[in-house]
Amino acid sequence: MKRPFLLILLLLFFEVILAQNKINQSLKIELDSIMKSDQILREYLDSETTEIRKKEILKEIGKEDDNNFKNNIWMYMNAQDSVNMKKVEKIILDYGYPGKSLVGEPTNESAWYVIQHSKEISKYLPLIEVAAKKGEIAFTRFAMMEDRYLTQQGKEQIYGTQGQGKLITNKQTGKKEFFNYVSPIQNPKKVNKLRKEAGFATTVEENAKRMGIEYKVYTLDEIAKMN
Repeated sequence: MKRPFLLILLLLFFEVILAQNKINQSLKIELDSIMKSDQILREYLDSETTEIRKKEILKEIGKEDDNNFKNNIWMYMNAQDSVNMKKVEKIILDYGYPGKSLVGEPTNESAWYVIQHSKEISKYLPLIEVAAKKGEIAFTRFAMMEDRYLTQQGKEQIYGTQGQGKLITNKQTGKKEFFNYVSPIQNPKKVNKLRKEAGFATTVEENAKRMGIEYKVYTLDEIAKMN
């Protein structure tokens, strides 16, 4: 009775070895480096990042005593995003989308992050959709990119993954305040059903809370009239 079980274990072991051998290690290392440079400044700017961690980040990138860098961090981040996008475009040109079968997980999301933070979403969204349908990247990543593309076009999103903000006048104080909201959704009544079908583990309400936004349904017209 033990032999079939041992045979299954051996087969699984060899499958893992074969999968590892198919991974392009040099490309994986390159994409991991790109991913780190994409995320590290965003981690620094995250409101939940502690001051201790912020100091570690600045030391890690060699900018701990550079006040000019601290004052212009958004400019540096945009410059890094541009460099990363050029690298990713070259990789896609050479390999197609670098998905799970080529570079493994979670490295298969590296190029996605760079594209998501670029102005080239419309160009690469079809490629991400194909990769998602082939299982090379999670379908939720395609859903998030599609939502971002739609909101950038001034349209309603589908899955409720994107939040936005605008300056509006507080009617009580008469002062301008920054108002955060979940971008208008095509079908708010069915959004959680669509999220579940896409593979999201949270509801639109839970996702809004994660973004620090109180969830409320708005139409495009309602947002446009806020000033």
